[in-house]
Amino acid sequence: MKKNFIPIEFLETPTDDSNSLESLKKFWKKTLPLINRRQEHFASVWKNASQEQLFSELAFCIFTPQSKAVFCWQAVCYLCEQNMLVNPEADIIAKSIKRVRFINNKSKYVVLARKMFLKKSKLFLREKFSEFEDIHQSRAWIIKNIKGIGFKEASHFLRNIGIGSNLAILDRHILKNLQFYGAIKEIPSTLGMSSYIEIEKKMQDFAEKISIPMEHLDMLFWCKNTGGIFK
Repeated sequence: MKKNFIPIEFLETPTDDSNSLESLKKFWKKTLPLINRRQEHFASVWKNASQEQLFSELAFCIFTPQSKAVFCWQAVCYLCEQNMLVNPEADIIAKSIKRVRFINNKSKYVVLARKMFLKKSKLFLREKFSEFEDIHQSRAWIIKNIKGIGFKEASHFLRNIGIGSNLAILDRHILKNLQFYGAIKEIPSTLGMSSYIEIEKKMQDFAEKISIPMEHLDMLFWCKNTGGIFK
């Protein structure tokens, strides 16, 4: 299976360092073409991707904790191109993802996750996630059953396969921006279940207040901080 690398699209970041919501909304309008292209891609994944491609998105989110997302996606692309992601054991995967941190544990998690979605040697991710009534049930199942995946990674995975648009991916970029714009008072030292859900609700309320769709806000903050939109 071949997997095309999705490039980061760069855009000039805003020069206004104030906490002006008007400035943020102007930047949103500027980034809208980039955000729409990413959203179209995510929607197409759920509709058109193979089971192996859906699994590659899960592997990417298993790789991402404490690692650079671009390196993680490059590792996934390489494994897919070599037809290694769905076949070998953990030690073979580990040798091919050197730029990902904690390669031994994460390789084992990928192998365990693959076993969760195999039936008669066939992957069945799309069928599994079609069983749930809503994305919150899907996320809860992932967190409970897939080792190495927490709230952030499960939300990230569901967004990337096109069915988690209203979930928050609470990484450091998002949390810093939520604090900067007054949506939250402080960044918690740890994110347990209750604090994650509480901040997610505050992010949803903030998105509604400023009339920017929740599914845009994550990518908008990423672009504001890094100058690019990736995954």
